[in-house]
Amino acid sequence: MTRLICLLISIAAILNSLETASAETKTESKTVSLFNGKDLTGWHTDIPHRDENPDAKASFIVRDGMLVSLGVPNGHLITDAVYENYRFEVEYRFAGEPGNCGVLVHASTPRALYGMFPKSIEAQMNHTHAGDFWCIVEDITVPDMVQRRGPKEEWGVTEGKARRIRNLTDDSEKPLGQWNTMVIECVGDAIKVWVNGDLVNHGTGCTASKGQLALQAEGAEVEFRKLDLTPITKLSSAGK
Repeated sequence: MTRLICLLISIAAILNSLETASAETKTESKTVSLFNGKDLTGWHTDIPHRDENPDAKASFIVRDGMLVSLGVPNGHLITDAVYENYRFEVEYRFAGEPGNCGVLVHASTPRALYGMFPKSIEAQMNHTHAGDFWCIVEDITVPDMVQRRGPKEEWGVTEGKARRIRNLTDDSEKPLGQWNTMVIECVGDAIKVWVNGDLVNHGTGCTASKGQLALQAEGAEVEFRKLDLTPITKLSSAGK
């Protein structure tokens, strides 16, 4: 009888494990596009310049089925929804001259820094620096912090502080005009970033674990043709 009970318990445990694995696989398969290819449904803009100039040109448009950041006036395109525990896959390229842009994760309070940037962690897209972290009134920790962020006494998350955490490689971007893929995974207090399959940053101890997603208009024209989000339960060991 004891052996039978043990066998039944073992079978139940196996079935429960299989059910859990199946549920996780099902959860992680529900990839959705945050851009419908037609308009900016699901997003809203925050462009400080338009406060005093409501007729200023749009900073974000849809062109030829792509979402385009025109770069100016500076500001942000922000999701209406809040997300946590996800993989965000972005395909982008600079449409003309190289320049600056970025993806903000865990975005919350608008204009929290310099009257422009929402509270968040930025995954940098600035040309030749893709994958840097920038701390925007939120913080995160990486290995080799002093080497990658500078002297500890200068660290901070507000104006004038050392907010940049350099990436692991500056040679992962493709030549100008070609499409780059950036994958950002956020699970709990951890964030991983890949550029074209290379792991370029991995931080833990993030002071936020959920929030909106945002794209920047920061001086350069950038085209986006893919903005896919997939719920996940753990970080990947390699880029997707």
